Amino acid sequence: MFCKGGREQGAGNRGRRCAFTLLEIMVVVVIIGLLAALVTVRTRSYLVVSKQNAAKAEISKMVDALEAYYAIQNRYPTNEEGLAALVEKTSKFPDGLLSKVPVDPWGNAYVYNCPGRTSVYEIICYGADGREGGENENADIVSGEY
Repeated sequence: MFCKGGREQGAGNRGRRCAFTLLEIMVVVVIIGLLAALVTVRTRSYLVVSKQNAAKAEISKMVDALEAYYAIQNRYPTNEEGLAALVEKTSKFPDGLLSKVPVDPWGNAYVYNCPGRTSVYEIICYGADGREGGENENADIVSGEY
């Protein structure tokens, strides 16, 4: 901190005026910037994991609805019917098995395949990039694989 002797206005005694130097202010700004960057990186990883967990929960809910559909219809929806068949109102389910066809946490549609690659059907969330394959936040989430 830089202090300079001098007279304050209206004061009869000798006082000191102190101020921060430009260098000290720059050091503080750089430290705050580094801390903000660290918090942002840490928070982003938590957001990615929470979106992936939300996608898994939605897929689980759709799997339950598909099993209820199978119990009623003795078949799973075709690829052409897709997940929209779970929203249709029936006499047994006047509100449908799902209230609406969900979209994944990144705003993309879930992909329904019947038959699936390894099971009777599969529901796929393609992750943040909305494309097949990928790692980390772009990793695919497939029903039955978690």
